Amino acid sequence: MVKTLLTLLVASAALFATDGYEIYKKNCMSCHVEIMKKSDALANLQTLKAPPMVEVSGRIKENIIIKDDDDDVHRHIFILFVKDYIENPQIEYSMCNPGAIEKFGTMPKLKNKLSAQEKEAVAEWLYDRYEDVVFE
Repeated sequence: MVKTLLTLLVASAALFATDGYEIYKKNCMSCHVEIMKKSDALANLQTLKAPPMVEVSGRIKENIIIKDDDDDVHRHIFILFVKDYIENPQIEYSMCNPGAIEKFGTMPKLKNKLSAQEKEAVAEWLYDRYEDVVFE
């Protein structure tokens, strides 16, 4: 019984140990700056590899529209979208503005490079990190 409880405790700790910020730093940071003012992004446009994450989060949040304005539902749809986009980024699903798409294109596929827990963690981080943060 003690062995079973210990196994469950270790498994639970591993599940909750996935840190979205660490996933971002390992897999996304080389292209996406975490936070940047719009004026700085425009001034450094030639050196940017991808839109800043603050802009990515804001654009996705802005483009996901649900009828009842329930924050939990909005967050859930956001997370589902990000997890899917990580696996299968396609221009027709991109929520970037047309200028960003023209400059950067779509991101490379990360299919099978992140576990389900890692995708969930980074998507949650992307939503929560930029709560009430505006790209301006």
